[in-house]
Amino acid sequence: MATQTALHEGGARPSNVFTRHDLTGDTVLDCDVVIVGSGAGGAPVAAELAEAGYDVIVLEEGSYYQTRDFTANTSQMVRQLYRDGGASIAIGNPPIMFQEGRAVGGSTVINGGMSWRTPEDILARWRDEAGLEDLTTRSLESYYERVEKRIHVAPMDHDAIGRDNWLLKKGADAKGWETLGNLRNQAHCVGSNRCAFGCPTGAKQSALVSYIPRALHFGARVYADVSVQRITMHGKRATGVIGSVRRDGGAKHEIVVRAKLVVSSCGAIQTPALLARSGLTSRSGMLGQNLSLHPNVKVVALFDEDVSGWQGAHQAFQVREFADEGLGCFAAVNLPASIVAMSVPHRGKQLGQFMDQYNQMVVAGLLCEDTTTGHVKVINGRPQAFYNLAPHDAHNMQRGLVLLAELLFAAGAKRLLLPFHHAQELTSADEAHRVLSAPIPTKGWEVVTVHMMGTAKMGSDRTTAVTDGYGFMHDVDRLLISDASVFPSPCRVNPMETIMALATRSAGHIIDNSRRYLG
Repeated sequence: MATQTALHEGGARPSNVFTRHDLTGDTVLDCDVVIVGSGAGGAPVAAELAEAGYDVIVLEEGSYYQTRDFTANTSQMVRQLYRDGGASIAIGNPPIMFQEGRAVGGSTVINGGMSWRTPEDILARWRDEAGLEDLTTRSLESYYERVEKRIHVAPMDHDAIGRDNWLLKKGADAKGWETLGNLRNQAHCVGSNRCAFGCPTGAKQSALVSYIPRALHFGARVYADVSVQRITMHGKRATGVIGSVRRDGGAKHEIVVRAKLVVSSCGAIQTPALLARSGLTSRSGMLGQNLSLHPNVKVVALFDEDVSGWQGAHQAFQVREFADEGLGCFAAVNLPASIVAMSVPHRGKQLGQFMDQYNQMVVAGLLCEDTTTGHVKVINGRPQAFYNLAPHDAHNMQRGLVLLAELLFAAGAKRLLLPFHHAQELTSADEAHRVLSAPIPTKGWEVVTVHMMGTAKMGSDRTTAVTDGYGFMHDVDRLLISDASVFPSPCRVNPMETIMALATRSAGHIIDNSRRYLG
């Protein structure tokens, strides 16, 4: 039986949030809706259905933290908030490191908070290629507005914009390139630049401080520290989930949730694994396929002036000049000193001398809208991503590095470190053109991503898609997928608001058809 305690390590917590400390034995729970995952896909569904009066349980593999628990200890925050300590790898050429959040609030706790609506041409592609005729900017307007109100989407306060972002804009302006002020889910951000490690002020309106409290207010229950092994089925109908919780000391207890509706919101890596462990397949053959990543590469630019990039907001501007050419954006993305030190090729005394210049650094990156896909394979119950960077995308990213170098040198950079093993430091835009004029083998590239999409894609044709236009799995009754795995293709922009809008739309569809899904 589940017992309720009033306190945990971080202090008082809501009475209907349960952790491993509360689950002292095997537990069976009943509800209308069980949601696996508490991030951008799961939390809005939980809040909307709870507000409509349904009994909702949210299961989260990660732990429950409050704003007071987020500190400046980067290594501790990475261990607590990231799956695999932020070091998950998509195997391929080159290997691509990706990050997933694992805490109540999911990856919204560790993302930069960028909140962009789905570009109209992306929706047009989804309509044309996936038969999703109802997905138009006009039909999604009310869902965008509801999400933006709930997570407080707004431009950055001027005083929270750091010097690194002003230098990015200075370079873009000097080149005459289009720059957009970022829209972020924040309420008066003070610019502590800890977005990726848990916002210590609560300004970033992640699901942890927006949708989850709303769901709790309307009676939802959240169970943290629960690893879900499989979805239970009765014929073709989903009936609940089976998971486990490991207590301190190693004791392991089973938790069974019986529900009228099951929602998988585990993300594009974990959702196909959960479905595969449950014995579910798609006649399309696309479950776990169609993995898009939005590959990212970064450069480190050194200036003569003090930058102190750790002061200010994460990505206050995005340079969108080349978005139509597959380069989604350029942005300044300050990283803590420890992470910069791990990612550069310097060692020993040379590393010390390089890091002595940390306050003069601008870390900037570019996002590529990929033209190829990888896949997720389940090995011994665990997902493993495989992805090879397409030659076209590698060429485009290399071109993007030239453009980004031009921008940073135009802003006043004196030296530039490229994201290749054993890459030389550049001292001018001309040198960047010379060094990057010939193809560089991708084997030595440092590529990362936080945008995994597409592994359970939506589509009207069940022979080519895993889910329908609302995210319900074809040929399975009462199983909704609500996360970025349903994207038919990459969305070019940061995906959080698209995920939330589609989740809100799916929740509304469930409420409007409650007899079918919850009767």
